[in-house]
Amino acid sequence: MQPSPAERFDVVIIGAGPAGLSAALVLGRCCRQVLLCDRGTSRSWASKAMHGFISRDGIAPTEFAAVARRELERYPPIHYEAVEVTDAIPTQQGFAVSVGSRTVQARKLLLATGLTDELPAIEGVEALFGISVFQCPYCDGWEYRDRQVAVYGTHDRGFEMARALSAWSRDIVLCTDGSAGLREDQRQQLAANAIALVEQRVSRLESRHGTLRYIVFADGSRIARDVMFFDLPSHGQSDLARRLGCTFTSQGGVRCDKHEATAVPGVYVAGNITRNVQLSIVAAAEGATAAFGINHALTQEDFERPT
Repeated sequence: MQPSPAERFDVVIIGAGPAGLSAALVLGRCCRQVLLCDRGTSRSWASKAMHGFISRDGIAPTEFAAVARRELERYPPIHYEAVEVTDAIPTQQGFAVSVGSRTVQARKLLLATGLTDELPAIEGVEALFGISVFQCPYCDGWEYRDRQVAVYGTHDRGFEMARALSAWSRDIVLCTDGSAGLREDQRQQLAANAIALVEQRVSRLESRHGTLRYIVFADGSRIARDVMFFDLPSHGQSDLARRLGCTFTSQGGVRCDKHEATAVPGVYVAGNITRNVQLSIVAAAEGATAAFGINHALTQEDFERPT
């Protein structure tokens, strides 16, 4: 289906987290016609507060998004829709983008589709996720400084998370839910730093008044903990980057170059799908950087081919 003239945009942004919102703001202020799409599956769905974002430290992610969208309403070129983008196909004019049940035309694409986290397969985890079970110590470590900390993970990922948490607490237990898969030197480093290693199978998490109290093991033993941090794989929320032909790093992030441009002409990326530092403020900065690159490319094209 060919889009109507009213359905042509300079840029379609897919994902309205900090990266997409930031990019939309910059592009709107550049007088670009922007369609910002979001299907409402934020990675921070369980988070009660966003941290590390100067001037917004402690704000609820839902409030942050609402404030940002209200700011975007000042700019008529920015159009926001709570809708899923299901496909994008390169055309001579840019891209035909499937937005809900219709197709729109975009000169450039910005993928800010984000990640989703894999939770530990333990009874009681989901109810505590975002309350006293977390995946990012930079986001939530301060609130549990000098407390009883559990780390859930195996091999290098578990070891590195336990080592990272030592900046916040000296009372750390690494729970590997079976064989730890650690090298001898890693075991020695854990012991030297008084980090207990428990390889018993984890049965469940016990909570009281909605917060973690105990980790219970398969043999019936348990340890008191105030918080658990885990390091398990996260997954992209969309396969558009792969279907468009973007290349990926060894860490699984979409590979990008200057101004967040991918190997596919006209396609840019920002936010957690780059697998860069996964903080909201970094995602917002990447969105602004991508917007700068997109506007520069559009301006150059228009200047070389004036209408």
